[in-house]
Amino acid sequence: MKKILCYGDSNTFGFNPKNGGRYDKTTRWSGILSDLLKEKYEVIEEGMNNRTGFFKNPEGLKQSGGEYLSIYLQNHKDIDICILNLGTNDAQIFYPIDNETTQKGLQNLTSAIKNINPRTKIIIIPPVKITQNLLHSGFAVIFNKDSIKKIQNTFPAFEEFAKANNYYYFDFNKFTSPSQIDGIHYTKESHKIIAAKLAEFISKI
Repeated sequence: MKKILCYGDSNTFGFNPKNGGRYDKTTRWSGILSDLLKEKYEVIEEGMNNRTGFFKNPEGLKQSGGEYLSIYLQNHKDIDICILNLGTNDAQIFYPIDNETTQKGLQNLTSAIKNINPRTKIIIIPPVKITQNLLHSGFAVIFNKDSIKKIQNTFPAFEEFAKANNYYYFDFNKFTSPSQIDGIHYTKESHKIIAAKLAEFISKI
């Protein structure tokens, strides 16, 4: 059976904006995707709260997505499709993200995958378009107005990189928006929509 790796941050992990817990597997998008594709694919969930994609995260190795991916893949060399869903946490106040950093970060992630298995197909997911509601949530201590601008400014770089390197590109923002509670994490309804749309997309590739 073919394998799909879902490698991302808290929205892949399934962070619940209502209570700060984790959605169960039947609610988070990667878990629903697993059920939708169970006849053809094994879906591996590897989401982590506060995971960055392009910067070393002081919280630890597993939160430093760019560093941890190559280590993780040493024991998962038979991945057929890798879904990369990172970049949102790189817009935190601590990190100077820009287009150059984004491009280099994506190159680092995709190279880590291809160095392990050149046949792995890669789907790049751009960051969630965080809203002003974020500034009124508990996450306002690590995100600010500049964070919103950072994502707006670097957002096009994700699709540009995917096209330039012949990777697949899939934007969750076309189908849903983050919760009004915190402006950054998806509701359970959004997770369901994302899984259905993504399953349809994967079936075509």
